[in-house]
Amino acid sequence: HGETEAGKGGRGRGRASSALPGLLWQSDSLVVCEVDPELKEKLRKFRFRKETDNAAIIMKVDKDRQMVVLEEEFQNISPEELKMELPERQPRFVVYSYKYVHEDGRVSYPLCFIFSSPVGETHFCLSPGEGLRFAVFEIRTTDDLTEAWLREKLSFFR
Repeated sequence: HGETEAGKGGRGRGRASSALPGLLWQSDSLVVCEVDPELKEKLRKFRFRKETDNAAIIMKVDKDRQMVVLEEEFQNISPEELKMELPERQPRFVVYSYKYVHEDGRVSYPLCFIFSSPVGETHFCLSPGEGLRFAVFEIRTTDDLTEAWLREKLSFFR
């Protein structure tokens, strides 16, 4: 999976990030949520997967444990199928390996970090740190997650 450069503006804005040592959860106070160690290992393996289909790992915050945990994994899943798996009213983090066919025919497999942050819900943000590299995007409604949207956001990926 390649590393990416900063994306271009608008809702669902993208940027490169070395994310996931911890995520911040905001309510009455700001709390650092650790990433479950088993999930960290799963994400490292996911980054180097050999399969050429689209795949996703959906994560959520376990508020009781103050930890980001695995919710579900998917193989061979399109962006449209993935959006059907996301709850409309609860925040979720998605790591998505996407088979991206460039206009010149080259194929790459960017690793995308998609934060589904419904309007009016708790907001999360990434903390800086060492780790995996992602193209980072935010959506405010699951309807935003389509193949056309993702291809537009990845157009900066060379």
